[in-house]
Amino acid sequence: MMRLGLTLALAVLAIDQLSKWYMLFVLDLPSIGHIPLVALGPFGFDLTMVWNRGVTFGMLAGDGPWSQAVLGLLALAIAGFLLRWMARAENRLTALALGAVVGGAVGNVIDRFRFGAVADFFDAHAWGWHWYVFNPADAAIVLGVVALIGDALFRPSPKAKGSTP
Repeated sequence: MMRLGLTLALAVLAIDQLSKWYMLFVLDLPSIGHIPLVALGPFGFDLTMVWNRGVTFGMLAGDGPWSQAVLGLLALAIAGFLLRWMARAENRLTALALGAVVGGAVGNVIDRFRFGAVADFFDAHAWGWHWYVFNPADAAIVLGVVALIGDALFRPSPKAKGSTP
């Protein structure tokens, strides 16, 4: 299971870093700021440059280098814990979900150490309400956590040996 999870983690990391490179250095989104892409009635999807100095949804934001280092090291410690869990994963879904979370976490840690913040640029909105701007690493983390929760809630429990119905 470890190989499966690590393969997905590396794929997520590559997609994340390539998309950030493209948005930052080819498209130059930091200079442009905002590019409308899709408008379907009340629904839309745009590219909007945001530098996230916090964690999920901007919580624990701090501008100092120490806060970014602490958040980066914390994310690496969590990734280490998840890798240990991945090595003991009981099924493919768990291994893949953990791989998605690890790949996304490492992608965002790279941003913290390179730029002092995480580059976010996907902006989904509906009826004038904007979801948090995110990146591929964030999407992988959320999908991985949703898969872990779904697996925990809906995986059939193993039947105890010798139990009667």
